[in-house]
Amino acid sequence: MERERIIEHLALLGRIFESIAAGHPWPGYEIGISKDEYEDIDRLIEEAERLNGWFTRQQVIFALASWAELLKEELLKSWSSHYPFAEESKRVGLIMAGNIPMVGMHDLISVLLSGHHLILRPSSDDHVLIRMVVALLTTLDEAYHDIIQWADGKLKGHEAIIATGSDNTSRYFEYYFSQVPHIIRKNRNGIAILNGQETEAELKALGQDIFQYFGLGCRNVSKIYVPEGYDLDTFFGGIYPHHSIIEHNKYANNYDYYRSVFLLNEDNILDNGFLLLKRHEALASPMASLHYERYSDEDALRKSLSAQSDQIQCIVSRKDVPFGKAQSPALDDYADGVDTMQFLAEL
Repeated sequence: MERERIIEHLALLGRIFESIAAGHPWPGYEIGISKDEYEDIDRLIEEAERLNGWFTRQQVIFALASWAELLKEELLKSWSSHYPFAEESKRVGLIMAGNIPMVGMHDLISVLLSGHHLILRPSSDDHVLIRMVVALLTTLDEAYHDIIQWADGKLKGHEAIIATGSDNTSRYFEYYFSQVPHIIRKNRNGIAILNGQETEAELKALGQDIFQYFGLGCRNVSKIYVPEGYDLDTFFGGIYPHHSIIEHNKYANNYDYYRSVFLLNEDNILDNGFLLLKRHEALASPMASLHYERYSDEDALRKSLSAQSDQIQCIVSRKDVPFGKAQSPALDDYADGVDTMQFLAEL
């Protein structure tokens, strides 16, 4: 299948996502699927939440809306035009994570737009939505039956691998897939650097970077750096509009658990009723908590952070990723800083 045709299908997929996210009724045949197929997406969103309590309808809709913004014909053409289309297709195995809805989507479309075939092994936590995506593509063109295959147990027949997992699983991946070209992703975190001049709107947006997907994404902010003398009540006030997150049962359970752990350990924490703030050097923080550190020299801070770049997915600040945009990466904002399309181009 030619790249132009794949782009056409992905753009149609984006229009479907946009319509579903907006709550529109079936918009007609121009989106390429029937009324029954369109309405079936709503059932699949409910099924995804039943199987994974973190995948609330609100979170899934956010993911669909985010992808709708990226799956625009002009964006897809501009992005993919920088890379060659494979003259000979290779079989690329994708081992997907399941921490946030459709987290493996970027890898999926990257392989398609590179002209290769896929062997998919979705996470058990996110297989419903990924299978929905593939089903929609196959509805648009039956040729995807041959282009996309599903792994039955262990991956077989792969000529390259893109695997996303934890630091622990990455060691297994590195060993098991050492004989083929591969991208192996590990744990990473988002961080934020405040200068003390942030507006109320910026702090509210930072709250989205912290709480979107309940903080489970590798781009979610798990630690903030604040200037010496910064009043943390200002931060708490800015993120207060997100307080309803505590109404989610699984999040509330984590909040209660870690609050108890911190108190038992006699840790010095700040608690606003829905987020635990703890002074700590680690970049990664437990669910429902956030680490913080104070700094006196931003240049020195950034220099020290560069030594930890392999643990940082993104930096949110007035100078880096804008507040509120941590979970809205561009198509060429590659996970772990590894150019997936270039990797695929060199197979």
